[in-house]
Amino acid sequence: RNFFAKRTKELKPAVQSAPGWKLFGKVPPRENLPKDSKIIQQEYEARTGRMYKPPPSSARRKNIEFEPLSTTALILEDRPANLPAKSVEEALRHRQEYDEMVAEAKKREIKEAHKRKKIMRERFKQEENIASAMVIWVNEILPNWEGMRATRRVRELWWQGLPPSVRGKVWSLAVGNELNITPELYEIFLSRAKERWKSFSETSSENDIEGVSVADREASLELIKLDISRTFPSLYIFQKGGPYHDLLHSVLGAYTCYRPDVGYVQGMSFIAAVLILNLEEADAFIAFANLLNKPCQLAFFRVDHSMMLKYFAAFEVFFEENLPKLFLHFKSYSLTPDIYLIDWIFTLYSKSLPLDLACRVWDVFCRDGEEFLFRTGLGILRLYEDILLQMDFIHIAQFLTKLPEDITSEKLFSCIAAIQMQNSNKKWAQVFASLMKDNKEGDKNHSPALKS
Repeated sequence: RNFFAKRTKELKPAVQSAPGWKLFGKVPPRENLPKDSKIIQQEYEARTGRMYKPPPSSARRKNIEFEPLSTTALILEDRPANLPAKSVEEALRHRQEYDEMVAEAKKREIKEAHKRKKIMRERFKQEENIASAMVIWVNEILPNWEGMRATRRVRELWWQGLPPSVRGKVWSLAVGNELNITPELYEIFLSRAKERWKSFSETSSENDIEGVSVADREASLELIKLDISRTFPSLYIFQKGGPYHDLLHSVLGAYTCYRPDVGYVQGMSFIAAVLILNLEEADAFIAFANLLNKPCQLAFFRVDHSMMLKYFAAFEVFFEENLPKLFLHFKSYSLTPDIYLIDWIFTLYSKSLPLDLACRVWDVFCRDGEEFLFRTGLGILRLYEDILLQMDFIHIAQFLTKLPEDITSEKLFSCIAAIQMQNSNKKWAQVFASLMKDNKEGDKNHSPALKS
C-alpha cells in the first residue's frame, strides 16, 4: 500500500537536472550532471593524444544573415556526451557542407524574392494600365460610343482587356438590345417564374402551355436548381446560402418563362453568372437574353444539329489552315471538334478557363462576335500543340475537357493573335456563308419535288 508513498520520499528533489522523457511519461532525472563539452574534449584529447584546433573565428556560426530552418544546422553541433568528439577534419568538412547548404538556400531565397518582385512590378504596371484605360473609357469612349467603338484606337484598347469597372457597361452596349427588353418586362417574367415555382406541384395535371409540356418545364426548373450548385463552386457565391444564389435563380427562371421554346439548357448558368458578376440584375437579364439570341448561341442552345455541323465545318477550315500538323493528328484519331468545342461554346469558355481570363475572352467576343469564340479555340490548340501531338484520342479528349489551371492571359492571347482567320482570301463570315449556301443547294438537289 505504501509503495508509491515510499518511492516519493526516496526521490531526491530535482534541483540540478531536469527530468528526461520517454514514450510514456517521464523518466527519472539523471543524478550525474552532463559534462561540459570542453571537459569532454579535454578528456578525449588526453586519452587519444590528439589536439583539436578550432576553426578560425571567421568560420564560426555568428551573425549569419540566413539561418536555414529545420535540422540543417544540426550538422555543426557537438556529438552527444557518450560519443567521441569530432576530429578537426570532420568538423571542417561539416562546416563546408553547412556553408554549401546555406549558400544554396540563399540562392533559392534570392531567386524567389526576385520572382516575387517581378510579379509585384507586373501587377503594379497592370493596375496602372487599368486605371489609365478606365479614364479613357469613362471620359472619352463611352460618352461617344457610336462614333468611337469601331475606331482603331478603341479596338486596340479593347483587345488589351476592359477595366472591370466599365466591363459590364461595355458588354451591354456591344451586345445590344435587339429584343427591346425593359426592366419592367424582366419583372413580369420574374413574377411568372415565382408563381410557377409556387405552383410547381399543382401544374402537373395541366395541358401544354405555349407549346411546351409541363414535364419539360418542370425538368427545366429541376435542372436549374441542380446546375446553380455546380456554377463556379470554388467561389461559394452561387451555391445555396451564397449572396448570388437567388439572383442567378431569378435570372434563369425568368428566361425559361421568356423563352419557353428554348427553356433551360445545361451551361446557361455559367453565362448568366458571369453577367451577374458584372451587371445589375435587370441589365444582366437583358444582356443574357440578347446574347442567347445570337445565331451561334441559338443554334447550340436549341441543339440545331444542322447549324452546329456548319460551325464545326467552318472551324475545321481554319484549323487546317493554321495548325496543319495538329489537324492531321486529330484526323488520324477521328477526333472531331464537337468533342471539345461544344462545352467551350455552350459556356463561352467561362467553365473551361480561369474566370479572369474568361472575362478577357468575353471582352473581345463582344467586340468581334462569334468568330472570336472559334479563334479562341484555335488559340488554345496552338498553345498546347506540342503536348497534344504526343497524345492519343483518350488523353486529348481528357486534356481539352479539363484545361490546365495555370494558363495565363499573356500566353493565350499571344497564341490567339497568331491565328489568322482567313482562308483563300475568305474571312470567317464568307467561309460560313459559303457552307450555308452549299447546304441549301444540296437540299434542293435532294428534294422530293426535284426527284419526281
